[in-house]
Amino acid sequence: MEVVDVAIVGGGPAGSSCAAFCAAAGLRVALIERERFPREKVCGDCLNPACVPVLERLRLGDQIRNWSHAIVNSVDFIPINGQRITINFPSGTRFVTIKRSLLDSALLKRAADLGAHVYEEATVVALNRTRDCDWKIDIVRETFLARVLVGADGRNSTVARLCKLLPPAERERIALQAHIPLPRNFGNCIVLQFLPEGYSGQAPVNDRELNLCLVGTPPTISSLRTWAEQHFHLPANQPWRTITPLTRAPIPPARQNLFFIGDAARVVEPFTGEGIYYALRSGELAADAIAKIIAGEDQKTIVRKFTRDHRAMYRRRLWINRLAREAVLHPQIASVLFGLAPVTTPILGRLTRRIVRATAAQP
Repeated sequence: MEVVDVAIVGGGPAGSSCAAFCAAAGLRVALIERERFPREKVCGDCLNPACVPVLERLRLGDQIRNWSHAIVNSVDFIPINGQRITINFPSGTRFVTIKRSLLDSALLKRAADLGAHVYEEATVVALNRTRDCDWKIDIVRETFLARVLVGADGRNSTVARLCKLLPPAERERIALQAHIPLPRNFGNCIVLQFLPEGYSGQAPVNDRELNLCLVGTPPTISSLRTWAEQHFHLPANQPWRTITPLTRAPIPPARQNLFFIGDAARVVEPFTGEGIYYALRSGELAADAIAKIIAGEDQKTIVRKFTRDHRAMYRRRLWINRLAREAVLHPQIASVLFGLAPVTTPILGRLTRRIVRATAAQP
């Protein structure tokens, strides 16, 4: 049995950033990931400018410039009638799009370089508390004993399920995602296109590939796929990645020596493109709290502070998330509103500027 200070389940941006910061603080870290990297994920591949300060603190800021990526400088909203509304990002805003296979692999490697022990292709099969309230974590052929456990394993969190904390899923929508050849003259923009059956998000991720996402309901997703095949001239056997649910009720991000970060704690509307920021920042916040707990500071005080900081991370942003969710759940109504361009354009501009602002995100 391996004894560690913290066991983190899930090696995406939340788990890897948490592992990296914990390892940098001198903690013994086990990072457990069920897949083998590199791998792609259903994601819009957008790095909100607020991500940059966290990546800089991980000493990954310079690497971004060397990765294959794209820089986008505007977002185009296309309602059902086809009218295009372009909102330019504020001057000086650096909005990067990058494939998750590159980003996640770099974050996982950074955690390992800092001393975290990474276990790939490892699935958690059992969780139990010991008499000392530590965590006994069983994976196939290995067992860990950890002072602190972190669930960073996404919206369908195994940690939350095994702890009987996973809320019921809201399966009203399904997402499909693929990387396809970049259409000629697509431009340096993100496209959010409303369709009768749902919506499509499109963003270049380098000079060759476009990230194409489709979001619809179970009855309409096949129609959306047919639309994409015709609109982008895709073969009928085009492979798609899929994920559901897109939304889920949040769960408390911390209790005693159990933390939830990223989508495991709260799932946000993918339409806004803020998910990776919340993952990175919540991983950093959790690492700071965990280091203090391991150092012997009062656990209850630390958990309360982390919960406040976690809530503050979403403050003044969740109302935009709720507004976006209503728009994508009712694309016909949203399209009518978008048709009032003189009124909606300045509103969309303000909302977009708020989303892409480079939050200081201080530790």
